[in-house]
Amino acid sequence: MNDLSDWALSLAAAVFPALGGPQTPAYNGYAEADYVYVAPASAGRLSDIAVAEGDRVATGDLMFRLDDAHQTAALRGAEAEVAVARANLDNLSTGSRSEEIDVIRASLQQSRADQKLAATNLTRSETLRDTGAVSQARVDADRTAFESASAKVAQLQAQLQVAELPARDAQRIAAEASLRAALAKRDDAKTALDDREVTSPAAGFVDKVYYTGGEVAGAGAPVIAIFPPDALKALFFVPEPDRASIRTGQTLTVSCNGCPAGVTATVTRLATTPQYTPPIIYSREERARLVYRAEARLDGAEGLLPGQPLTLSPQP
Repeated sequence: MNDLSDWALSLAAAVFPALGGPQTPAYNGYAEADYVYVAPASAGRLSDIAVAEGDRVATGDLMFRLDDAHQTAALRGAEAEVAVARANLDNLSTGSRSEEIDVIRASLQQSRADQKLAATNLTRSETLRDTGAVSQARVDADRTAFESASAKVAQLQAQLQVAELPARDAQRIAAEASLRAALAKRDDAKTALDDREVTSPAAGFVDKVYYTGGEVAGAGAPVIAIFPPDALKALFFVPEPDRASIRTGQTLTVSCNGCPAGVTATVTRLATTPQYTPPIIYSREERARLVYRAEARLDGAEGLLPGQPLTLSPQP
């Protein structure tokens, strides 16, 4: 009789696994990649895309070029201003008429207003950068504008001193300030020209190219997405009854179709509130329908692809 009872219990456990003792929980999820998006610092027409989807790239490899005719012309103009400033420094003049002094004072007043506006723009950009609303390139541009405006004020202050106290040493100070302003403008133009060639910030595979040659890419708009080899992570969902048993740092076993043996994942994030909540009253019977979103770092996951379904289970 006991043998018959044991056989019946075994059969029931096979048909209804819940009756055969506690089962190792399994959580459904999928692999997701943290892509690196390559974007230009300023808008422009794409003159050349140097990579194709599927290419392997290293850090610093050329990704694409933007049309640089405007930036090249600006650099030539800035270099000409540097040459003029150097010539003025070498060929000092003395004495200024009262009308010339009035012109310098008016220019200085305008330059101080420009400096104040540039300082306000720089402060605003730095604040918005901390919130992610603007890019670092915008902050750098506003800082350069402020430095250029400050140099211009210094230049005019020195010129005013020269005009009021016509001495050779004071004129040299003004000429040196003018040269520094021209050099700052040239450096800004050179940076803008260099930014027209965009290189890879990380090594990996080119997963997606969003534009073709000749199209116009906006500032900060991704042109290329790079898939780094170590960028895969597992996203999975934990039922409400198991939420308390999962913790960050815990190692889970990963299985999937075609997965290599020994793939594991370490829990890195676990939501504190339900990811999906049906419009119901949270009764004891219905709480089991709640799930919590979790993330885990994949280890030994060579060959896995983003979007691949995964099953994760706590290690015994």
